[in-house]
Amino acid sequence: MKIAVTGVAGFIGSNLADRLITEGHAVVGLDNLAYGPREQVPAGVDFRPVDIRDPALATHFAGCDAIFHLAAKNCIADCQDDPLETADINVTGTVNVLRAARDAGVVRLIHAESSAVYEGSGVLPTPETEMAPRSFYAVSKQAAGAFAEGFARFEGLHLTGLRYFGVYGPRQDYRRTIPPVMSAFILALLRGEPPTIYGSGEKRRDFIYVDDVNDFHLQCLADPRTIGETFNLGYGVTYSVNEIFAHVAKLLGSTLEPVYRPDLRGEAQTTHADIAKARALGWQPRVDLDEGLARSIRFIRDHVIANPNPVRAAERGAG
Repeated sequence: MKIAVTGVAGFIGSNLADRLITEGHAVVGLDNLAYGPREQVPAGVDFRPVDIRDPALATHFAGCDAIFHLAAKNCIADCQDDPLETADINVTGTVNVLRAARDAGVVRLIHAESSAVYEGSGVLPTPETEMAPRSFYAVSKQAAGAFAEGFARFEGLHLTGLRYFGVYGPRQDYRRTIPPVMSAFILALLRGEPPTIYGSGEKRRDFIYVDDVNDFHLQCLADPRTIGETFNLGYGVTYSVNEIFAHVAKLLGSTLEPVYRPDLRGEAQTTHADIAKARALGWQPRVDLDEGLARSIRFIRDHVIANPNPVRAAERGAG
């Protein structure tokens, strides 16, 4: 098939494009390079340096069989600082993608939601029926999801929403203002620097390796049972931030201790995915934490630490 991927230079988008090309699909990749660098776009992608808010977006979807909409402003701290831009990118941008899909005649669209919409829920593990957003980022993703439902209802789009939990792996967003814990810990320890932990380190997260997420992405293209549904994508197991640091330090043989700083606003205390709905379709995460961390370490050592002139992406923007 011919498939469009928004946010193709980002972490999940670039890994997905790699996988799609390996599976024999043609990929049209869209990204304004505000977060991910051009060098991160896989070879073989028909790359278009386009913002998802572009009024002419439909021209880039012409002839596509499906769209993966992954572009977003997704650093919670940045979203808390600038709710106006967060709404512009995550809500208005998503509506523009949906409108462009309709205008281009592309019926099938898989879009990224977020486990952040469960921030205020006390139900753990959390099923897809629980919605309790608190941060501006989570509210923006809920609003975008509501517009997606509207386009499915009134415009006949065949949509699937995916609520990612703590996705990690090669190309994870280590350039963010505040990087995700996996990348932040690995990068700091490889450089011989003490990593930063915000808060007590007892927040718990459900982490899933990017290859497992891409398994379900491909299933969405082939399995009509995913149409009109929303799915959690996590591992179904939680680890505290302190436990993740201990895992990374052990794998790297480091004796450095972290530096604890004040907690960040807007983050949930615990995320824990109920993945029964995705499992019922035959999907199952395969990469455990130690294997996933080992692969992540190899990538950062070989492609970030070993690169004397790493590409710096802007801290804010839309893919």
